Order: sequence, then C-alpha cells, then structure tokens
Amino acid sequence: MTAEPHHHDHPHHHGELPRLNRIAGQVDGIRRMIAEERHCADILTQIRAARAALKTVEANVLETHLQSCVRDAMSGGDKAEIDAKIEELKDLFKRFEE
Repeated sequence: MTAEPHHHDHPHHHGELPRLNRIAGQVDGIRRMIAEERHCADILTQIRAARAALKTVEANVLETHLQSCVRDAMSGGDKAEIDAKIEELKDLFKRFEE
C-alpha cells in the first residue's frame, strides 16, 4: 500500500499567459505566411522564434515546479512522496530529450 501523497497548492503560471498570447500570434502569423506563399527562410525564421518562445515558457514552468512542487515534496514529504517526485522528474527529463 502506498502512502497518500502530501497535497499542496500548485503554483499558478498566469504570468506566462501574455507570452503564450504572443506565441499564438506568432503561430497565426506563420499560418498567414504559408497561405501567402512567403519565402521559406522567412517562414522558418518565424517558426524558430515561436519554438524559442515556447522553450522559454517551458523553462519558466519547470523552474516554478522545481522551486515549489519539488521543494515542498522534498522538505515536507515522506519517503514515498519524495520517491514519487523523483520518478516524476525522471519521466519529465526523459520526455524533454530531443
């Protein structure tokens, strides 16, 4: 039987919403560029910019997760909760490999 994990308030990522709105605008711009048959290099440049912006959001959410969720589990959790959080991080980092 596993212990019920300690629950804490999850951090909010509302600060990322303006950046995500800009990314949505970039993606709409890429869609228009493709529809207008714009130059490939210009389209690729915009795609790279949107990817970079998404990576920034990803890094910010990960940092918040480490500073809040992981820290809480490590400081106030029991061994099962700590082990579960470590497994969660391992899974996340495996998925981040490109």
